[in-house]
Amino acid sequence: MKIIGFVLVVGVLALCASCSNKQAVVADKAQEPMKIIFETDMGNDVDDALAMDMLLKYAEEGKIDLLGISTNKRNEGSVEYIDALTTWYGVPGIPIGRVVDGAPCDDAVNYALEVVKMKDADGKPLFARSHDTDGFVVPSVEMYRKLLSAQPDSSVTIVSVGFSTNLAQLLDSEADDISPLPGRDLVSRKVKALVTMAGCFSNNEEADSLKRMPEYNVVRDIDAARKVFADWPTPIVTSPWELGNYICFPASEIENDFTRAMPNPVTEAYKAYLPMPYDRPTWDLTSVLYAVEGADGYFTLSEPGDIEVDLRGGTRFIPRADGTRRYLMSDSVQSANILNRFVEMVPSVPAKYASR
Repeated sequence: MKIIGFVLVVGVLALCASCSNKQAVVADKAQEPMKIIFETDMGNDVDDALAMDMLLKYAEEGKIDLLGISTNKRNEGSVEYIDALTTWYGVPGIPIGRVVDGAPCDDAVNYALEVVKMKDADGKPLFARSHDTDGFVVPSVEMYRKLLSAQPDSSVTIVSVGFSTNLAQLLDSEADDISPLPGRDLVSRKVKALVTMAGCFSNNEEADSLKRMPEYNVVRDIDAARKVFADWPTPIVTSPWELGNYICFPASEIENDFTRAMPNPVTEAYKAYLPMPYDRPTWDLTSVLYAVEGADGYFTLSEPGDIEVDLRGGTRFIPRADGTRRYLMSDSVQSANILNRFVEMVPSVPAKYASR
C-alpha cells in the first residue's frame, strides 16, 4: 500500500467518544481459533510481507486457522513469494489463490519477485517452494468458494490488505459444482466480517471530492472497491491510510532480530523493497492486529455508517445508525500500544528457528 503522491496527510485521528471498543467484530478469545482468509497484493509494499508474517505467527500460536491466502497482484512473483514464506514457516499446505483479470500494477516495486529469484551457492532457489503453481494454485474465486462452502455459517473473517478485485469477483460468482449458492449469498452465509486496509478519512468532511485523498488500494481497482463497499453483505471494518501511516515499523528491529534466522524471506523482502535502513508505515499490519486481537487497548471504532467510494478512488464515511461499515482510529496511547505489539511480534523468529 502506498499513497497517491500529490497528497500528504499527517497526524492521528481523534478518539470517537460515542464508540466503544466492545463493538469489535472479531471472535471472542475464548472461542476456537479464528478462521481467516488473507487477501493481499503481495509484492507492492513490504507491509504485506510483515502482515502475512504476523498471521503465520498467530497460526503457529493456535490463535487462528489460516484457511487460505489469495493474491490480487497479477504477477507470478506474488504467488511464489507466498509459497516461499509458508514453506519457510513449515506450513506448506495452505491453499493459495491467484487473481484472474487483475488490475494492472506492474509499475510498482516488486520485492516478491526479487526474493524468489534469489539463489544459494549451488544455484538453487534460496527459499524453497512447495507448490506446482500450475497445479496447486487455483483462481482466487474458486479458492474462496471451496473454502467458504466447507466452513460453518458466519465463521470466516476475511482480512483484505490489497485491491478489491477478487472480493468483487466473488460477489459476482454464480452457483456451481462447488456450491449451489451464488457468491453474494455464499458470503452472507459463511463470512462473519471483512477487515480491510483501504481508504482515507482524514478529510472526510470535505464536500469537494477533489480534496479527498485517493488511497492506493482503492485506486488500483476503483470499480471493485465501489462494489465491495456498497454490496458486501457482512460488516466491514477498515483500517484507513492515516492510521498505519502514523505508526512506522523500525528498520532496526528487522536488522537486529531476524538475523538469528538468516536468511529468511521477510528480511530479504524488506531489504529488496527500499535501500536500508528505513522505517515503514504499518498499514496492513493494523488490519491484521484488529482482526485477530480486537480493538481493546489498540483502536477506537467509528460510529456505524456507510463508506462511499467516488469515481477518483476517494473515500467518504457517512454515519448511519444501522450502517454496517466502520473504520479504525487510534490516539497517541493506543498508537504506542500498537507499535509495541508489532515490535514484540514481527521480528521474532518462528518457533522452528528459535533455538538456532
